[in-house]
Amino acid sequence: MSHGNHTSNSDFILVGLFSSSQASLAFFSCLFITYVMTLPENALMILLIRGDSGLHTPMYFLLSHLSFMDILHTSNTLITDFLSGSRTISFVGCGFQLFWSLGLLGGECLLLAAMFYDHYAAICHPLRYPVLMKDAVSRLMAAGAWLVGTLNSIVHTVNIMHLSFCHSRAIDHFFCEIPALTLSCLDTSNYERITYINGIIFLLTPFFIIALSYIKILHTVFQMKSSQAQKTSLSTCSFHMVVVTMYYGPCIFTYRKPRSHHTAGKDKFLAIFYTFVTAMLNPIIYSFRNKDVLASVQNMLQRNFLYKQ
Repeated sequence: MSHGNHTSNSDFILVGLFSSSQASLAFFSCLFITYVMTLPENALMILLIRGDSGLHTPMYFLLSHLSFMDILHTSNTLITDFLSGSRTISFVGCGFQLFWSLGLLGGECLLLAAMFYDHYAAICHPLRYPVLMKDAVSRLMAAGAWLVGTLNSIVHTVNIMHLSFCHSRAIDHFFCEIPALTLSCLDTSNYERITYINGIIFLLTPFFIIALSYIKILHTVFQMKSSQAQKTSLSTCSFHMVVVTMYYGPCIFTYRKPRSHHTAGKDKFLAIFYTFVTAMLNPIIYSFRNKDVLASVQNMLQRNFLYKQ
């Protein structure tokens, strides 16, 4: 216990993306540009969805929650560490960052599965869609994603922060994350098994549901008589599946591997995808290619122009 008490009063040192300060600065600049693009994209999506009654559908309701999660997730990763001007992070700060990271990561995994179910219901069961995805169902899905993600995060954060840390206080990552927190003096094999099972619940199960839904969607699409409808549905679902793969793939690779198989370089590279890249792509893939959203943007610009007149 003396080790734990000693470490709780000490700061952790975040090594960052690269050991070279010049390389870290260059890569941070790229991440910062990505963040600057992500913030207004997702904020605009939330404003459009809330302000345009034509976008008050289950799909866009879930998307507004995904956009909010993306804003929080990227901000939690970037602002806490890099914008503080220091590579050190306190024990409490690391726990706080870990809590938000795990909660939002788990919540997004569940929310993406819910959004793909919405696609499945709309394409495969169009006549039953109003019943399958009524407002109460979409609200329950969003609330469930937030609640389950938060509860899971509390369990993991409490367990991690009660470990005794010793030796080097350097975390070879650019933010506090479970695979990077390998500084414990204790045997963490039992906790790793819990994490492994947790990965099945939050990663493999939703991804399996999405994959099955996608197969069913493809089967339905290829039975459509209209070639234009086939083309539109395939284009939309293909882009969605690319984003889902870019999110779940790195997460599964990171959180499903045993501790002995982790390498800092790979973990940091993969973390960029599910913290920054997908957050920037989600509004583009899910909405800005959509005619309804583009029409909403146009209407908003016209209203602002007339207001100024």
